[in-house]
Amino acid sequence: MSQYTQSPQPQQPYAPTQPPGTRPARNGLGVAALVLGIIGTVSGLVPLLFWLAGILGVIALILGLAARGRAKRGEATNKGVATFGAVLGLVSLILSVVGAVLTYKAVDDVVKDINKEVAGSSASAKPGAATGGAAKGTADDKAADGTAEDAPDDKAVSLDEADTAVYDDGLEVTVGPASAYTPDQFASGHTKGNSAYKVTVVLENKGKEKFDASLATVDARAGKDGVNAEQIFDGKVGDGFSGTVLPGKKITAQFAFDAPADAKNLTVEVSPGIEWDADQWDLKL
Repeated sequence: MSQYTQSPQPQQPYAPTQPPGTRPARNGLGVAALVLGIIGTVSGLVPLLFWLAGILGVIALILGLAARGRAKRGEATNKGVATFGAVLGLVSLILSVVGAVLTYKAVDDVVKDINKEVAGSSASAKPGAATGGAAKGTADDKAADGTAEDAPDDKAVSLDEADTAVYDDGLEVTVGPASAYTPDQFASGHTKGNSAYKVTVVLENKGKEKFDASLATVDARAGKDGVNAEQIFDGKVGDGFSGTVLPGKKITAQFAFDAPADAKNLTVEVSPGIEWDADQWDLKL
């Protein structure tokens, strides 16, 4: 009788079993929040894309907060990515608001400029005002009231026989008569042997919006040949205009010009700014 011997079975390698109830990490929301947050932030840097930045920012913020909730419950392992995505979503929202404000302001400025061009509100002076060198102190022109705010040295400036250019938007430019002036010893712009003349200029804002006086310029030519009359600067004249003039207010500045000794007239040209036509006053010396 033969004896049967069973051969041993080969030992299987050890494989750890997955604990019951354990699921794979769900990191999709955090990654999506990060990607959308990055795109939204980049879009927010372009003001015209504020709408896209706002939409992506809202989605990234919601997904980032949801992903953080998963990480807290142990369902995801990318809590840092989710947090960063939510932060970028919030940044995108802030940039979208800033872009919307900038875009609205730019469009509003363009519309105002177009309206000014169409209506000609500030491009030229009204008919009958002192323009084109025709102002010579006639009775038909509007004279100044004899007082001026912001005058140098806090003194009232008399502008008798002055002429006023009245613009459509309420701005008024008044130039007084030329008077002889003696520059001090430290003055610049004055040539020995020439004569110096002082002119008072008043800008009055009778419109509804603020006026930037810093853009106003005053130049002059002297004599029948119209040679350039160099502006004189010293401790009393030459500061020019600066700052903003509120509606209902005015600002005064005094200018001095160097002219040939035999000059009989001084042509003063005032340009209130790039949106206004320049006007000229022909003053007798």
